[in-house]
Amino acid sequence: MIQTDILIIGAGPTGLFAVFEAGLLKLKCHLIDALPQPGGQLAELYPKKPIYDIPGYPEVLAGDLVTNLMEQIKQFQPGFTLGETAETIEKLEDGSFIVTTNKGTQHQAKAIAIAGGLGTFEPRKPLLKDIEFYEQNDRGVDYFVKDPEKYRGKKIVISGGGDSALDWSIFLSDVASEVTLVHRRNEFRGALDSVEKVQELKNSGKIKLVTPAEVIGFKGSERIESVDIEINGARMNVETDYFIPLFGLTPKLGAIANWGLEIEKNAIKVNNALDYQTNIEGIYAIGDVNIYPGKLKLILCGFHEATLMCQSVYNRLNPGKKYVLKYTTVSGVDGFDGTRKEAEKAVVKSIE
Repeated sequence: MIQTDILIIGAGPTGLFAVFEAGLLKLKCHLIDALPQPGGQLAELYPKKPIYDIPGYPEVLAGDLVTNLMEQIKQFQPGFTLGETAETIEKLEDGSFIVTTNKGTQHQAKAIAIAGGLGTFEPRKPLLKDIEFYEQNDRGVDYFVKDPEKYRGKKIVISGGGDSALDWSIFLSDVASEVTLVHRRNEFRGALDSVEKVQELKNSGKIKLVTPAEVIGFKGSERIESVDIEINGARMNVETDYFIPLFGLTPKLGAIANWGLEIEKNAIKVNNALDYQTNIEGIYAIGDVNIYPGKLKLILCGFHEATLMCQSVYNRLNPGKKYVLKYTTVSGVDGFDGTRKEAEKAVVKSIE
C-alpha cells in the first residue's frame, strides 16, 4: 500500500506543479498516470512544439517545460505510479481514500487531486482496412509525432485539416525528404499564419498538397510502402515510409466518471469560488479536467488552481492551525531530501 498526503491523478504540468506547491506546505505527493512517463500531453503528443503563454518564457518547448517542472519538484521527492490508470476509489471512516489502479496497485491518501487533463485520450482513427496491422511494431502508421528525428530523410504522408496537421507538415518539411498533406476539403481549420505558411511551402515545392482527397488504403506486405488516395473520384498512389493521420483526440474520463462526481460536458464540476473541490469532500479537480463558469483551459490557469487546492488541503488536514504565507524569496525552499534553496543573505557592512 502506497501512502501519501495528496494523491494526484495525472502527471501533466498541472499535476507536477501541484507537487511543488504541496511541498512548500510540507505535504507529500504521489502521482498516478496512464502514460509511461511524466508530462502528460506535453510529453506524449507534442514535446518538440513551442509554447508561448507560460509566464517568464517567451517561448519554451513542451518537453523542456516538463523537464523544468521535474527539476523544480525533485527536492520534494514525489512518488510515481506510471503506466497505470486509477480504477476504483473507497472513502474510509477517517476521511482518507484508497485508490486502486487497473493493475491492482493500491494507494492511500488524505486527499485526492484529479489533474487528468482531458482524461485518458485516444486518437481518432480512420476506418481503413488492415490499419491495425500497420499500427504495430513501427510498420508505418503513427498517430503522434513523439520524436521528429524518426522521420529524418523519410517520405511521409500526413492526413488532416487542423492545427496539428498543419503544424507538423510545416515542421517536418525541414526533416523529411518528402511531405504530402492530404485533406478531404480545400479549406483548413487552423491558425491563419499556419495555413499561409503551408501555402508558401507548397508554392516552393517543399510540401505536396492533395485536396479534396482522402487516404483509402495501403500497400505493403511487411510495412507501409505506399498509400492509395481518392481525389475527385479518381485514384492515385503515393509512396511513403509513414502515414500520420491527425484527426484529433477523443477524451474520456474513464473509470473516474463512475466515482460519483458531478460531471458536465465530460469534465468535473468544481467549486471555483473557493478551492476547486468537487461535490465529494477531499476530492479536488484541477487543470483541463475541471469545469466552472469562465473556465479557461490554459496551463497557467492549472498552476493557479493547483496552488489554491494545496492551500485547501493543508487547512483541511490541519484544522485550527494557521499557515502564514511567505514568499519563497523570503522563506526559501526546504526539500524533503534535506536540501535548501534560498536567496543570498544581505551583507551587513558600514560605508565609510
